Amino acid sequence: MLASFSVAPFGVGEGLGEFVAGMMPLIEASGLPFKLGAMQTTIEGDEAEVMQLIMSCHRYMREKAPRVVTHITIDDRAGGTGRLEGKVHDVERILGRELRHE
Repeated sequence: MLASFSVAPFGVGEGLGEFVAGMMPLIEASGLPFKLGAMQTTIEGDEAEVMQLIMSCHRYMREKAPRVVTHITIDDRAGGTGRLEGKVHDVERILGRELRHE
């Protein structure tokens, strides 16, 4: 399962980088493959691990802010593994070139 998620605290001002950085130890400690993006984090794992991590991040943020909104997008494909990198490589193969990763 791939899941992209964002956890947005409300009532804490405009700068959210510190809050996102505070979740990173939870994400890293999970041992799940992940990619941090500008607007969300994508993780890969089985359903229980993925949902447990997302809820841990949500609860972490709930301790920091009076209101939290968590958005989750799930791509669940039978037998799919290594898709965090594989989906990008598939598009690069079709294009015949590597995409710029910054």
